[in-house]
Amino acid sequence: MTNLIIIALGAALVNNVVLSQFLGLCPFLGVSKKVKTAAGMGSAVIFVITLASFVTAIIYKYLMLPLDVAYLKTIIFILVIAALVQFVEMFLKKYMPPLYESLGVYLPLITTNCAVLGVALTNVQKSYGILESVVSGFATAIGFTISIVILAGIREKMEYNDIPKPFQGMPIVLVTAGLMAIAFCGFSGLL
Repeated sequence: MTNLIIIALGAALVNNVVLSQFLGLCPFLGVSKKVKTAAGMGSAVIFVITLASFVTAIIYKYLMLPLDVAYLKTIIFILVIAALVQFVEMFLKKYMPPLYESLGVYLPLITTNCAVLGVALTNVQKSYGILESVVSGFATAIGFTISIVILAGIREKMEYNDIPKPFQGMPIVLVTAGLMAIAFCGFSGLL
């Protein structure tokens, strides 16, 4: 149990996928204009990364290792992730059309979100079992969601500030993300 807590805290805070590993920056910067949209993207990423971690761990342990085709893990993991994202996209389109519309092009980008693939490959690299992979994936996605919602909240507040012209738009967002990364470095002494 202690090991799972350490994995979860490490994945969510200490080794935050966005702010310390710099994976998943495209949706992090692109969907963080409004808190509601950022939370929706975060929930979609939570579902996809958690499920992808589970499915890829099973495929790796019970198919790829016995068949001695572990060298194909990247290709197979990409196919699994693409299928899961298609499932999420169809679900949101049918049951949550406003969220589907607000996420726009960034929803299909979860397929190419390197954070999803990075988590699956990291789980294999660290020799995690199925439960450990799911905990790692879920905690990583929670860390992504925390980061994107915080950035969205800051960006909403920045709309009312007088920002110098050279820093308006993406430059101030990058400065803010950098400051968030520095702040998250404070968690490095946690574990």
